Amino acid sequence: MPRKIDKSECVGCGTCQRVCIVGCITQGDDRKRSIDQSGCVDCGACQLACPKKCISKN
Repeated sequence: MPRKIDKSECVGCGTCQRVCIVGCITQGDDRKRSIDQSGCVDCGACQLACPKKCISKN
């Protein structure tokens, strides 16, 4: 199951986007990131890298 970002906790640092191996994380107008569920390969790199720990498996 793909990862999900809790946007209420996301600070927009971009760490998850930089470590995503498939490039499925994008930045919104609010600088917060979102994950394209259809592109996520569920590697977990973004979850491990997130300093705010706002990415989870849902």
